Amino acid sequence: MNLFSQIRELVIDNLHAMLSEGSLPRGLSFDNVAVEPPRDAAHGDMATNAAMVLAKPAQMKPRDIAELLVQNLAMDPRIESAEVAGPGFINLRLSETLWRDLVKNVLETGADFGRSGMGQGKKVNVEYVSANPTGPLHVGHTRGAVFGDALASLLDFAGYDVTREYYINDGGAQVDVLARSVYLRYLEAHGQDVAFEDGTYPGDYLVPVGQALKDKVGDAYVGQDESVWLVEIREFATAAMMDLIRDDLKALNVTMDKFFSEKSLYGTGLIEDALASLEAKGLIYEGVLEPPKGKTPEDWEPREQTLFKSTEHGDDVDRPVKKSDGAWTYFAPDIAYHYDKVQRGYDELIDIFGADHGGYVKRMKAAVSALSDGQTPLDIKLTQLVKLWKNGEPFKMSKRAGNFVTLRDVVEQVGADVTRFVMLTRKNDAPLDFDFDKVLEQSKDNPVFYVQYAHARVCSALKKAGETGAAVTDADLAGADLSLLSDPAEIAVAKKVAEWPRLVEIAGRTNEPHRVAFYLYELASELHSLYHMGKDKPELRFVQEDNTQATQAKIALARAVAIVISAGLGILGVTPAQEMR
Repeated sequence: MNLFSQIRELVIDNLHAMLSEGSLPRGLSFDNVAVEPPRDAAHGDMATNAAMVLAKPAQMKPRDIAELLVQNLAMDPRIESAEVAGPGFINLRLSETLWRDLVKNVLETGADFGRSGMGQGKKVNVEYVSANPTGPLHVGHTRGAVFGDALASLLDFAGYDVTREYYINDGGAQVDVLARSVYLRYLEAHGQDVAFEDGTYPGDYLVPVGQALKDKVGDAYVGQDESVWLVEIREFATAAMMDLIRDDLKALNVTMDKFFSEKSLYGTGLIEDALASLEAKGLIYEGVLEPPKGKTPEDWEPREQTLFKSTEHGDDVDRPVKKSDGAWTYFAPDIAYHYDKVQRGYDELIDIFGADHGGYVKRMKAAVSALSDGQTPLDIKLTQLVKLWKNGEPFKMSKRAGNFVTLRDVVEQVGADVTRFVMLTRKNDAPLDFDFDKVLEQSKDNPVFYVQYAHARVCSALKKAGETGAAVTDADLAGADLSLLSDPAEIAVAKKVAEWPRLVEIAGRTNEPHRVAFYLYELASELHSLYHMGKDKPELRFVQEDNTQATQAKIALARAVAIVISAGLGILGVTPAQEMR
């Protein structure tokens, strides 16, 4: 039950009626007509811009359109009042019956309240984390993992067919460095003293990998040249690191649908096929790029290379795909990987990158646009840095990682639920401060606690109401006499609940799961505010000791809030609290 969609349909129906009666000229498009909450709640329950967006194409004054529309809207029983404001906005107040009916609908619909068909089953691939398989996930990966996972859940809730995917960067030189680092731990397991030079991975996490390699091959590689063991240890070490990464993700309650290996692109013809597709479209040529201004990128050469005409699809410069020596650039396998995604038939692609990949956005979008003939949109979301604090100071690096704070460090400090929620308390492209002390604080300033406490508070009230003899199943509450909800504070809570379906669609359309976290905080605030009012106004208390009917009505409203909070936390990957300790 999306009240905003219902009222928008009412507005559109009345506009069509005005067309039929000649009050508006034919041929108008109503696509940009919106119904949304007013900026100031004192102005009403909803507002529409219909007159403002239609004035120019209709060649009429906005207020003239608004005054005609208001007359028609006021005749609908759902509309308590309709008023023209300013140059032509229309403010609407809805019948209180509508808000009570919404509470009943939430109780009848349960966890699916707010679930949308907006996505129409379109196939969306969300690629996230995709860390190099060279060690445990660090705190930057944590933010990307939470953001990507919550976005995938949001899109699923909004009606899309979602695939969660991890791209294993196992085709580059960094995996050779991993193999050499594991070899050092292998020698160490044999009792040798080793030194980790710059460029190797010194973290303690490779100690068990070196021991496991010793257990597998004995001393077969001791004293041997790199040519003997590099390929085998690469495979062994990569598999071990991916097991470690899967365990890290599991600790954060993240499960991938698919892992795609970069290495599988080499020697299989997949890169060649992708570039052949671009060449067939006249987008591959041999040429020399102008030297770039400022820092020289690693793929620039002052000699002829094979280039992709990415400028024809919105990029700033054309991009090399093959070096003058015939080796692929790092961009070539990425093109092939996205070509594979396009070939798999996705309707939309979403990539979650770290902040350091900002310069990569235009070229990747250009590649997907070219590969799909503009038919498959690619949205790239960048997650900014996370700064960790504890006891007022920066949180120190992890010993086991060697030089960074791991995902496990964070989760072990505060738990997966807190980690996930806090990572979504800022928009993805804004820096985030993660203070271990504050995220465990029991106060209104801690959004994790505040939202969880609202859910736990409802659970407590339900239990107490049941002890008074009131029937408190969702079915019983849906049949309660909701006309007993009459106080403006109670109606205000119902109005906030009503925003949930609209919020889901907006967040899903913009790929912004942080909106869910923000909304849950606002909803929790409304619930807590109503609860505290009951201290001075006993008639607002959730449990009315001597009035079962009133108790059921008030508990019905509280339970509706809990259903929405539970659904929202589910999207964020957070378990709702039944009680607070």
